[in-house]
Amino acid sequence: MTVIIAGDRSNAGKTTITLALLSYLHHRGLRLQSFKVGPDYIDPMFHRHITGRPCRNLDPLLMSESGVKACFNRHQQGMAGVIIEGVMGLFDGVIWQGQGDYGSTAHLARLLNVPVVLVVDCKSLSGSVAALVYGYRGLDPRLNLAGVILNRVGSDRHLELLTAALDPLGIPILGVLRREQAITLPDRHLGLVPTDELPQLPQLCERLAALVADFDWPRLLPLIEPEPITPEEAPAILVKSPRVTIAVARDRAFNFYYEDNLDALKAAGAELRFWSPCADPFPANVQGLYFGGGFPELFGAELAANHLAREAVRGAMAQGMPTYGECGGFMYLCEELVDFEGQSWPMVGAIPGKTQMGGKLTLGYRQATARQSTPLLPAQAQIWGHEFHRSQWLAPQSPNLFTLKGLSTQTPPYPEGWSNTHIHGSYLHLHWGAGGEIAKRFVENCREWDPPRLRQPP
Repeated sequence: MTVIIAGDRSNAGKTTITLALLSYLHHRGLRLQSFKVGPDYIDPMFHRHITGRPCRNLDPLLMSESGVKACFNRHQQGMAGVIIEGVMGLFDGVIWQGQGDYGSTAHLARLLNVPVVLVVDCKSLSGSVAALVYGYRGLDPRLNLAGVILNRVGSDRHLELLTAALDPLGIPILGVLRREQAITLPDRHLGLVPTDELPQLPQLCERLAALVADFDWPRLLPLIEPEPITPEEAPAILVKSPRVTIAVARDRAFNFYYEDNLDALKAAGAELRFWSPCADPFPANVQGLYFGGGFPELFGAELAANHLAREAVRGAMAQGMPTYGECGGFMYLCEELVDFEGQSWPMVGAIPGKTQMGGKLTLGYRQATARQSTPLLPAQAQIWGHEFHRSQWLAPQSPNLFTLKGLSTQTPPYPEGWSNTHIHGSYLHLHWGAGGEIAKRFVENCREWDPPRLRQPP
């Protein structure tokens, strides 16, 4: 089986416990594959740091249900252990296609037919824990609640009360974490601090592994071992010979990438060349540019100081090089960036206007309709994406890339992003992995690009 780690609510401790389980198993030499429910970028970085393998996102809104199944089946093959980290509380999703919990941990558990281990925050509970767990088990009989992990237990007496309350339910307690054992992962305005900025992470993982050493592993291990699947359920990705080189910005400022997007580019015939806009010169001999999301607002000085790279990016884009800038990457391609302290930093300047950090969080799924053709999408194409940012674009002209519509019928559609024939810049995070058509279109645009300096005279 494969287990999905759910929480009774947000901040119940499922990320810490997932990382602890992965650390414990990795230290024992198991080949592991992890998954993360939802659109999150940062939690998967921690998974990858521990397992040495890219964590894969599972999001039916961004990927479709069939895309989720294909991704899950493909990447669990050959693994000794598979763990899925859920999102928010077990049943917390959105209302979509007649479901009130679409995209939730419960939805994924049903879709993939995997058992659930529920992490319960016991900080303010004793006997009432039984009512809570009873409700979670009974609300959806289709779910297999394989056991619970009790988090933030205060004392031996507290554990005794919790155990006595749960005993009549017959639900196994698979592990206990004490309140004094709590390990806090540092966070900031968009979630956890990414792994590249945490030099203490290896020691932290050692501590996490030790915390779960006395869990009920005889019960846990069978849940974590994946079941064999047939090749028909997990089609392999056929990778073409690389013929197009795309420069992908990847450093402390730009590190929000879905691994499936990168796989889709390679499968479409791209060779990816990673570079740092903070520190590296602009890579030579490339035919396309990909700037993912991240935290450019925290590294404005470094990005601004690498003026030769900024000028080279602007020059390449002025010559028509196909370019994709997503959220933080979009911010970098604008004229300037104003950080939280009000300091203004010059950026590339290929997209008009500036971006300015603020206190308001823009968050949620969006259905996007392309208002014109871009290197990624044809005009009128529709796609689901996810917004997650605390800045706004201040420009002398109106957004012209997308018309966005949220899940709520109370919010009217609104324009977003900026584009022309070779630039696609938007706050909207996109997952390309479901069918690969976006990646194919981007690679073909890069392949067809004819830079002026290479054109033969008539």
